[in-house]
Amino acid sequence: MFGGLAFMVREQMVACVSGGGGALLVRVSRDRDAEYLGVPGARRAEMGTGRSMGEGWITVDEEALSDDGDLRFWIDAVLAYNAETTR
Repeated sequence: MFGGLAFMVREQMVACVSGGGGALLVRVSRDRDAEYLGVPGARRAEMGTGRSMGEGWITVDEEALSDDGDLRFWIDAVLAYNAETTR
């Protein structure tokens, strides 16, 4: 999806690794969107320059994923949202 490798849980995309490397696209709760955008390296995901994907879609820069704990934070976020939406 989006030129990368998508990860699915319960038939829903939770994350996508950019095909060119360098970024992680995550699907998170809209209720926590502003909080997640406050995390260093996180920004609103875009599908093309200037075309926002909207709340709950966040791109995380590669530099913000420098250790396992950083990646774990985002994995926990996407799995929490997925659990909420697939009950």
